[in-house]
Amino acid sequence: MTSPSNEPAGPRLAIVLSHATQYYSPWFRWLRENTGLNFKVFYLSETGLKASLDKKFGTNFSWDVDLTTGYDFEIVPNTSSKPDLLRFNGLRNPELPSHLRAWCPNAILLFGYNYNTHLKLVVWARLNRIPLIFRGDSHLLGRRHLSLFKGLVLKQLYRQFSAVTYVGNSNRHYFQQLRVPDEKLFFAPHAVNAEHFNPANQSYRERAATLRASLGIAPSTRVVLFAGKLIPEKHPYALLECFIQLAYPDTALVFVGDGAEKSTLQARAAARPEIAVHFLPFANQSEMPSRYLLADLFVLPSRSHYETWGLAINEAMHMGLPCLVSNLVGCQADLVTDRVTGWVFNAGQTEHLRAKLSEALSTLGRDRHALRSAVTERIASYNYDHATKGLLAALEHATGQAPKSKS
Repeated sequence: MTSPSNEPAGPRLAIVLSHATQYYSPWFRWLRENTGLNFKVFYLSETGLKASLDKKFGTNFSWDVDLTTGYDFEIVPNTSSKPDLLRFNGLRNPELPSHLRAWCPNAILLFGYNYNTHLKLVVWARLNRIPLIFRGDSHLLGRRHLSLFKGLVLKQLYRQFSAVTYVGNSNRHYFQQLRVPDEKLFFAPHAVNAEHFNPANQSYRERAATLRASLGIAPSTRVVLFAGKLIPEKHPYALLECFIQLAYPDTALVFVGDGAEKSTLQARAAARPEIAVHFLPFANQSEMPSRYLLADLFVLPSRSHYETWGLAINEAMHMGLPCLVSNLVGCQADLVTDRVTGWVFNAGQTEHLRAKLSEALSTLGRDRHALRSAVTERIASYNYDHATKGLLAALEHATGQAPKSKS
């Protein structure tokens, strides 16, 4: 396909992803404001743009931050009889090729391969000789290897892409194990909107102080925070059990979120009323900075290979928080170095989690400022600028055309 003659020079990039999210929409806006990249986003569903049920949170919600202004996008109709982002056939978008054809892209950036539409798009793009760029964040942590069949299928799938962006070291290892050549790999780190997660924001600080007071948490009390889905894969029960066993004085544990394990967690906490454990409901994006400012330590004890990255870690670190994570959290190798920017424990080993939580709470009393400084330095380069440099390099590799500079 060729670009219309009245369009500015530079490759035209179509970005295809399942739905608008609080993580990617601000990046797309940043791309429009800070680069000359000619791109358009094609969403495959309205999820994220209107209230919908999140089965793992167990609640209906929509993001309360702007996901649509500042960049070009369109929503391609989803004709699935059972629309569902957790099902392979939950996205069926037969009109996608005609929408893409009308826009005449020089390359297509595809986020993931989880749906019927994704695989049909790969075939269509190859038949029409449109270069494909892949973005995903899978890893092999917690798995010695993939099954023979899945490995063969994925190797064949990734051969269809002219370039692949990887988000971190564990993700890069995954692609290398699936025989993606190094010359096709481009580092475009996972990033969040650092302007939104700014610990110096006075409004956030005031909200955090008000929230702390409403919970009856004294200013001198150390706070351990878990924020996310309260589901078995994230292992919140292990964190609660370790916290109860340690019974540190002047320390509180706060859970922010909803999910299948919430009632079990609340019952266990109620059985030990002398231990300070608090539960807050799901917090939308506008509320999360004040939740992070409540805390001295953020914990993500996920097990299995569920946590492909853990963008909450990016958010927490931008807010200055050291983090305690399992060694199966995808971002650990990049962001959380044991005893430098946080602590790392072996997933599923409750005794190791308890020991590391104890070490963290003891260290926070002595070296809090040094930890926060190391955290701030580590997270600084995980930003939209570095993610964009990797994306533009991948685009130039795929098309042979350098994206035009911002005029």
